[in-house]
Amino acid sequence: MAAFGLALALIPEKLWNPLTEQEKTNLIAWLDQVNHHPSHDCNWLFFSVLVNIGFKKVGVAYNKEQVELNLDRIDEFYIADGWYSDGVNGHVDYYVSFAIHYYGLFYAKVMEEEDPERAKRYKQRAALFAHDFVYWFAEDGSALAYGRSMTYRFAQSAFWSALVFAQVEVFPYGVMKGIILNNLRWWFQQPIFSPCGTLTIGYSYPNLVMGENYNSPGSPYWALKTFLILALNKDHRFWQAEEQPLPDLNDKSVQFHPYFIVCRQETKNHVVAFNTGHKSTNEHTHTSAKYEKFAYSNFFGFSVPRAEWGLAQGAFDSMLALSEGDNLYRVKRSCEETAIENGVLFAEWKPWFDVQVSTWLIPGTPWHIRIHRIETERYLDTAEGGFAIAIEDARYREEQIGRSQNEKKVLVTFSWGSSGIKDFSGTGKPELVFPNSNTNLLHSRTVIPTIKSKINPGTSWLVSAVLGEPDMFNNDSWEAAPRVEVNDNHVVVYSAGQGKIIFKKNIV
Repeated sequence: MAAFGLALALIPEKLWNPLTEQEKTNLIAWLDQVNHHPSHDCNWLFFSVLVNIGFKKVGVAYNKEQVELNLDRIDEFYIADGWYSDGVNGHVDYYVSFAIHYYGLFYAKVMEEEDPERAKRYKQRAALFAHDFVYWFAEDGSALAYGRSMTYRFAQSAFWSALVFAQVEVFPYGVMKGIILNNLRWWFQQPIFSPCGTLTIGYSYPNLVMGENYNSPGSPYWALKTFLILALNKDHRFWQAEEQPLPDLNDKSVQFHPYFIVCRQETKNHVVAFNTGHKSTNEHTHTSAKYEKFAYSNFFGFSVPRAEWGLAQGAFDSMLALSEGDNLYRVKRSCEETAIENGVLFAEWKPWFDVQVSTWLIPGTPWHIRIHRIETERYLDTAEGGFAIAIEDARYREEQIGRSQNEKKVLVTFSWGSSGIKDFSGTGKPELVFPNSNTNLLHSRTVIPTIKSKINPGTSWLVSAVLGEPDMFNNDSWEAAPRVEVNDNHVVVYSAGQGKIIFKKNIV
């Protein structure tokens, strides 16, 4: 219905004017149902707003009270610095960009004269958001895989189209043109179409395993939101602008509202978001995998479980999985506490009522450090998963697997990328986990370097260094990882090469 609202507002000469009076009456009656049924308390509140805007623009009576009510409620989702959550205490993800800001910018453009105050506010918030969101994109056009509804694919760049449509030139048009077109080019290089040419459910390949319960064959067509730029006049400056690269960006961006520190390796087109996790959760499919992993990458993607039995079915990349010895693993689903302080991410979480895990993440590329303090009344098996790396059949060589494995570490390296993990706790055993097919969003078959441990009731510490990098990794750099000291009194992390203390935590 929202699409009809946009169409009535933008192209009445094609959708509305050709209709007979009876056809117009029927269409309005059908669309007006949106004003008489409750909506989910999230970005869906914009749907009736858009329908009513369409009514207004074609001169039909519209429900102004419903519009005001919904827009006021959406304002309650606003956090700060341009960021919304998708509902009060909801997750902060791509729905901020391809739903809430997208619809807000459309409203700001077409209702600018009728509601100048809101229009100005929506544009200002979107401009603030853009300075953080740009960090989610790599120069090659790929973007972070994170959260639900990833089957909407190139809706990733729809926000930038909406900015241009609303004439919010937060970056030069050439920069935004580059983001949009590079993202589209990247997507059209992926096998995302069915043999008959329709978009499939999946991410970089057809994959129902990662889909949502609300997905249908039509769901992927949210991706077409990015083509809002086609509503621009042919003489718009966007069309005349030369494509430009991304603006100068820092190596790290602290983004408190999505609970991220985003790290960038520009020379590798690698973007990694390190994540504390959320204090709230929901019942959407694979919530833990989509919102609670320690790291999300544009290059490695992320994995979702295929079933409940063991590490191969669970596909626990970038997670700490815990089991009571029965091969059924629990992971972080929500957090008791979270924080980002002095460049370190912290999360406190409880996989059982009598097991408390405190996690510190020291972000970076190609290396990052994970530290867990586990207080448990149970005997537990643990599995710390690194990045899932592709083992595509055409390029895969069996002899490369485990070539750098010993009692403390394991590295998998191919010409297209490297993934590894080192144990500093002294109790872990490195292992290569081959997840079930179709668990990873980017690659149908992967391998996950993993450290497995057993811990007893009481307090235990697990410390590891995790490597993830596109391209073949230099073995000298693998040996020169950040150094970690773990003893009875403290955990100290030293930077690679310089030996500078970057983190210290007393053990109590």
